[in-house]
Amino acid sequence: MVTVGIIGASGYTGVELLRLVAAHPEFRLVYATGDTQAGTLASSLYPSLAVAYPDLVFSEYDPAAVDGLDLLFLGLPHEASMEIVPQIKDKVGCIVDLSAAYRMKDASVYPKWYGFEHTQPAELERAVYGLPELFREDLKGAKLIATPGCYVTAATLALVPLLRAGTIAGSGIIVDAASGVSGAGRSLKHSSLFCTVDEDFTAYGLLDHRHTPEIEQNLGAQVLFTPHLAPMNRGILATCYARPTGKATTASLLATLASFYRNEPFVTVNTNSPSTKATFGSNAVHITARFDERTGTVMVISAIDNLTKGASGGAVQAANVALGLEETAGLTNVGVYP
Repeated sequence: MVTVGIIGASGYTGVELLRLVAAHPEFRLVYATGDTQAGTLASSLYPSLAVAYPDLVFSEYDPAAVDGLDLLFLGLPHEASMEIVPQIKDKVGCIVDLSAAYRMKDASVYPKWYGFEHTQPAELERAVYGLPELFREDLKGAKLIATPGCYVTAATLALVPLLRAGTIAGSGIIVDAASGVSGAGRSLKHSSLFCTVDEDFTAYGLLDHRHTPEIEQNLGAQVLFTPHLAPMNRGILATCYARPTGKATTASLLATLASFYRNEPFVTVNTNSPSTKATFGSNAVHITARFDERTGTVMVISAIDNLTKGASGGAVQAANVALGLEETAGLTNVGVYP
């Protein structure tokens, strides 16, 4: 069995990790922290955990407690992860960080987009980007994994196949994406209160959302990214627009995408318009594409669950690859419906 710890288990990505670890045939949870909820019975905060973890109590973080773990997930703020990783890197077999602390390869990006100086360039260089569909070989045996952002996962998987095929131009790409409220985390804030979100749909992070450079890093292209907050718990729908480099048709776009993902266990490409409900609770990615002859525009749409494939599920998938386990272990490509 793989011994597992979760630092920051009391947040939304943490509770999703707990759900996935409980269903994993090779994982055994031995440590779960939640400093703001230390001493709290996990099932009292999240009743959904009552059967799987009847006696689990969130503890405070203790560096000594992670010594010897096979796998450690970090569900922490960016700067906290940045500081913790160097302290524990030699104590743990594999670290999977769900923050943005180790996603960007250029340290100079952090002051502008994240508001802090990156002080761990060696670890930044060592980290492997945790998107198996694009970096599977790099992930094998990885000791430090940086899980992609949720919006980034949806946009990257929609656009990379067409960019690599030379089908679309690498400039003027537009990504409009909407996320469920859980993407804002569990902390109390006005923008995610029920009375704020209910019956509302709004754009935010205009021109300066921090996922922009991460999307551009993955695509090697220029992107205008606009996120939106939708009045739903979970899910991301990304609608992406680009210019073709030559002749394009809807059939050719779908064929390129289907060929690229033909052996991927969690990605489906078809003519149906993706929906967030179809991916709810799963690690699945649903993608379609269209070519609009009237405007000469390529449109690619993708849907994911922001907490599963967009965060904790993607983290488990990457960990499976790194540890040499079955990549699909503990994960499902079937959404919960209705």
